[in-house]
Amino acid sequence: MTRVVTLEKTGEPEVLQVKTIKLEKLGPEEVLIEHKAIGLNYIDTYHRSGLYPLQLPSGIGAEASGVIKEIGSQVKDFTVGDRVCYAGAPLGSYSSERNYPTKNLVKLPKEINFDIAATIMTKGLTTFYLLHKTYPVSSNETILFHAAAGGVGQIFCQWAKSLGCKIIGTVGSDDKISIAKKNGCDFVINYSKDDFAKKVLEITKGKGVPVVYDGVGKNTFNGSIECLKIRGMMVSFGNASGPVLNIDVIKMIQPKGLYFTRPVMGQYLGTKNEIAEGSDKLFEKITSGQVKIKIFKKYKLEEVVQAHKDLESRKIIGPAVIVP
Repeated sequence: MTRVVTLEKTGEPEVLQVKTIKLEKLGPEEVLIEHKAIGLNYIDTYHRSGLYPLQLPSGIGAEASGVIKEIGSQVKDFTVGDRVCYAGAPLGSYSSERNYPTKNLVKLPKEINFDIAATIMTKGLTTFYLLHKTYPVSSNETILFHAAAGGVGQIFCQWAKSLGCKIIGTVGSDDKISIAKKNGCDFVINYSKDDFAKKVLEITKGKGVPVVYDGVGKNTFNGSIECLKIRGMMVSFGNASGPVLNIDVIKMIQPKGLYFTRPVMGQYLGTKNEIAEGSDKLFEKITSGQVKIKIFKKYKLEEVVQAHKDLESRKIIGPAVIVP
């Protein structure tokens, strides 16, 4: 029997339930994965709360690592015993084991352990598409990244530094400044008490930055627009403070001829080849030591409610996993 976290209605963390079920018969292009570690991501709270609507009842979680225990009749690229990891639909990684289609599955290099693998796929592949696809950065560019001490931020800033960027990072409290600096930020601004747009313009001598990567959303949007130089790009990829609801094109976008985009993983990692490209670059960054990962906290599957409470209260300040 398999232990799974189910979502029958949206709401606060308490709506998450751990149940024991019997898995359906394995599909011809699916594999049965015994999970060793499950990624914990802020986007999981969007699914649970209903901000990103799901068809209920539903599983939850989009990232995990483990070992293949059984393969479907038409599976050719994987065998029993393979170490694997994945990020992406269908949701349901919050489970002790699951049937999973091979389309989004990648083999895990032996140099990377299961805990690290379960924390890097969503955050690392997000970093990959942001830096290499959405706005491909150039060496020596000065860029702005919000929530630089967060889960994506810690990977993003190390990766951007390895590409030769100068990074301005923002954080929500003074105790996160050292985390952001440790992970590669050249300048760190506490946006909860300082005018970050004013600071960015001071750092760039009034020029502004060519790109802002913003996973915070509502609270940082207006200032981010102010930070951009002429023909700069606003990359809004998250809603940690709430979604951006209204964009006044004439007032915000037109004066500097700005670009605005709202990317998600599926637009850049929708095919097996795209996933392979992103994963290869991610694994290379990890194995070379250019991106270092240290697990901040582990939760048991039965502690999932507390894990979500900790996520939303900003108590998780590094990569965290759920261990089945």
